[in-house]
Order: sequence, then C-alpha cells, then structure tokens
Amino acid sequence: MTFLQSLPISVQTVFLLLLSNIFMTFAWYGHLRNLATAPWYVAALVSWGIALFEYLLMVPANRIGFSLWNVGQLKILQEVITLAVFLPFSMLYLGQPPKWDYLWAGLCMVGAVYFIFRSA
Repeated sequence: MTFLQSLPISVQTVFLLLLSNIFMTFAWYGHLRNLATAPWYVAALVSWGIALFEYLLMVPANRIGFSLWNVGQLKILQEVITLAVFLPFSMLYLGQPPKWDYLWAGLCMVGAVYFIFRSA
C-alpha cells in the first residue's frame, strides 16, 4: 500500500486534484509568459503535453473521490481548488495585481460549496 492510499479518501482526492490543477494552470496559462513569441500551435502542443500530466492525476482523483462524493460535489471541489491555484499563479507567475473581485469570486465559491455539500 502506498502512502497516498493510506490517507483518507477525501485527502487523497484533494491532494490529487491540487496537483492536477497545478499542471492544468500551467498548461492553460503558462504559455502566456514562456511562449509569448512562439506560434500558437507550438504553445498548444506544449500545453497538450503538460495537460497529459493533469489528466493522469485528475482521472484517478475523480475515481477515488466518486466513492465518497457525487459528481456535483466533485466538480465544485475542483472549481474551488482551481481558484485557489489560479490566484497565486496569476499574481506570482504572471505578475497580475490582486483585485477585490478575486475575494468576491471566492466568497461565491464558498456559497457554492455550502449549497452542494449541505445535503451530504
């Protein structure tokens, strides 16, 4: 049994989703900094290569998490993690300034989490 398998299902799922979203964010937005002068198709091919690793983590995360949560709960969880990964990435890696709108979007996500998990 691996270390990851010894953890609770919720922790396994969140950990894999977190790693998956890091790869996803680099695949979707990393080219804006690293390949800004490259043709779009080069950026697309590099992004697809990075996205492969995202899928190698996302698929098991969803399979593991589906034994605990329904698909709607998994989706909202993934969106919250996406926002949590995207904000530091956009500010630290892409140099985007923080905005109050990020806080408001985060609060909306808290509401989404409440409503999707309240019957669980």
